[in-house]
Amino acid sequence: MNHHTNGNGLSSDKETLYMLGGIALIVFGTGLVLSNPVVRRYLGQIGLGELAQASLPDIERYLRLKSM
Repeated sequence: MNHHTNGNGLSSDKETLYMLGGIALIVFGTGLVLSNPVVRRYLGQIGLGELAQASLPDIERYLRLKSM
């Protein structure tokens, strides 16, 4: 198995594994928080769905400009 190292001596495979593990922990933690009924009720009062709907046209416009 051939490992490429960067200036610190850490392999890029190890760094990628740490990054993907961190992303997985973030997604898992977000799921745990959002599964709590109190948090869901609080987010419903704030109107997070309305904010997301209002931002969709801007996101679509950004993605179109980025693809050019």
